[in-house]
Amino acid sequence: MAAQIRALVSGPWLADAIRNNLVGAKIRVLDTSWFQPKMKRNTRQEFGERHIPGSCFFDIDECCDRSSEFDHMLPTAAHFSRYVGDLGVGNDTHVVVYDSSDFGAYSAPRVWWMFRLFGHNLVSVLDGGLRNWLAEGHPVTSELTETEPKDFRALLNPSWVKSYEDVLENIKTRQVQVVDARSAGRFRGVEPEPRDGVLPGHFPGAINMPFTSFLDASGKQIPLEDMSQRFREAGVNLDEPLWVTCGSGVTACQVVLAAHLLGHPGPCVYDGSWAEWFQRAAPENIITEGEAKK
Repeated sequence: MAAQIRALVSGPWLADAIRNNLVGAKIRVLDTSWFQPKMKRNTRQEFGERHIPGSCFFDIDECCDRSSEFDHMLPTAAHFSRYVGDLGVGNDTHVVVYDSSDFGAYSAPRVWWMFRLFGHNLVSVLDGGLRNWLAEGHPVTSELTETEPKDFRALLNPSWVKSYEDVLENIKTRQVQVVDARSAGRFRGVEPEPRDGVLPGHFPGAINMPFTSFLDASGKQIPLEDMSQRFREAGVNLDEPLWVTCGSGVTACQVVLAAHLLGHPGPCVYDGSWAEWFQRAAPENIITEGEAKK
């Protein structure tokens, strides 16, 4: 079954699964919406008002390492197992993730990557998210779904997660290509970061590929040949190891998804990303066209 699971599923495919009563029994749909605090969007409230029938809410800020000073750092395997098990996800459940962002995909690829990181390959992203689901005329509901807890056993692949120390070492050796998925303005240092106390910029050697460059005007993933061209134009070789960073490890996973769709065996994520890097790095390891770190 695992070989047949696609990383992307369409709205019509999911609507058909709902009509055939496969959602709940064989498929678990998760609304993984998350936004920067400054956007002041209450994702749980929005979920309660409108969501895809049969879906449950996955909170990135709950399923994380609560002891870390940085946002939604990865949870332990035990924490992840308990959290998704309580949502009715077992090791044989096909998980479909989506979010409600205007981009079409924003936080959903992060949760897709988390499932794969913890050994669960039966996971797909709803192409175009809630935005396209609504545009295509599929139903939504305010009815909450009761779930029966399942036993989920996570197995972490630690090699897919990179630390501050890993990135610092790579700046010296330049052994691995690193893509930064933030906007060009934040990468260059001319647009503000969304977090207080963090200035924009990037670390030496990083390649800028904004996560939105993999989405079309409707919010769906661009064709594979266009994705491949984006990587080539950026100078990224998908036959070589690839690490990805962003603001806090969320939109980096959009680049991971794109690389995966093109056959890359395992792009890695710097989980702390720029939020951690700016706090810990020496000024000489912060490149910016704007205000420098003191």
